[in-house]
Amino acid sequence: MESGVSGGESGLATPIGVARLSKMMFDGQDLTPLWRELIGRYVYKRDDVAALMDLAVVEQLFGNLEDGLARQAEALELCRVYASPHAGAAPRLRLLALAAPGDIGTNTPLEFLLEGAEIALTTLFIVPGLPLPEPLPEHDLAFVAVGESDANSSVLAEIEQLLMRWPRPVLNRPDRIRQLSRERLFALLDGAPGLVMPMTLRVDRTSLQRLGAGTVAIADVLPDGAFPVIVRPVDSHGGRGLAKLDTPAATTAYLEERREMEFYLSRFVDYSGGDGLFRKYRVVFIDGAPYACHMAIADQWMIYYLNADMKGSAAKRDEEARFMAEFDDSFARRHRAALGAVAARIGLDYFGIDCAETKDGRLLLFEADIAMIVHAMDSPVIFPYKPVQMRKVFDAFCAMLRRKSERALAASA
Repeated sequence: MESGVSGGESGLATPIGVARLSKMMFDGQDLTPLWRELIGRYVYKRDDVAALMDLAVVEQLFGNLEDGLARQAEALELCRVYASPHAGAAPRLRLLALAAPGDIGTNTPLEFLLEGAEIALTTLFIVPGLPLPEPLPEHDLAFVAVGESDANSSVLAEIEQLLMRWPRPVLNRPDRIRQLSRERLFALLDGAPGLVMPMTLRVDRTSLQRLGAGTVAIADVLPDGAFPVIVRPVDSHGGRGLAKLDTPAATTAYLEERREMEFYLSRFVDYSGGDGLFRKYRVVFIDGAPYACHMAIADQWMIYYLNADMKGSAAKRDEEARFMAEFDDSFARRHRAALGAVAARIGLDYFGIDCAETKDGRLLLFEADIAMIVHAMDSPVIFPYKPVQMRKVFDAFCAMLRRKSERALAASA
């Protein structure tokens, strides 16, 4: 297949993009021939930035993160503005994403959210210290797509300065994104009605070593803590380094396997249901309104959609289908106060949460982020209920963009 072009109708480099490449991989397509083609273009035409960006994604999909980031860095030295394919010849709206260099999970997955929309997406990668391209790409709205992390702190700071004189309306302001760090989020949401979020503190390696050695008590490190506790390296995602520590000795064993210097620590909450199974939900907020994205059911507390084996269980899929179909009248109504407080206090135009329900029926919040993966890649044969729900999410997102743009135009008239 053709692997992306150096310049489309917009004149911008137009890679295949992360959404389409991820879908190909998800469907089991062998990307090796494409990888070989991209490598050839990399070797013989080093300024083919579209090929470089696609190669960066394919390498990551193959598990070669270091190589993928290296190819991305080479591309960004040459060009920091990229177009994404869009439906239709004449887009109804032009969206400019302000993004950070990094892996696939660094920025809001806008290509997925805009699937099938007549919206032209252009991505401008912000590299601190480098001037903006002149002129800026034409756009009706800008969207800060940079997820909260230590690695992205300087990028968010740079964007915050740039937005002081930005010529178009901007969604997802950086100061709001900063609040999504695990320790700040607890402070922001503490006391919200119907919500449980355990205190989360950032601790250094030395503090955990002392905890493991028994020279300090858990309450000295985590005021509301008691074993078991949950630990994870700072800036880790996807379960990397996530563990439940049942005793101080387990802390020592954990550190023997980890090299990181800083970690997040919080108390463990048993959110298993009456049947012994754990249920974790992903919900996104679009202009303050919650939308169901998926439900994972497993016999272990550390749940991810893939390890829950939803594909292999008709009973689990039936329950997820009911969750989606009845979301507005069931889950969202049951947790209306908590969800409303989350939306109001976080105050972003778009973000997602991973959550569960406690044994006493309250909403248990694990994390909030603007870069959570939201997609419609699952087989419609196995998951026939998902296309309708995800189209509802995507349509709501696009409607928000149009609404924000129209309001800005009306205000400036």
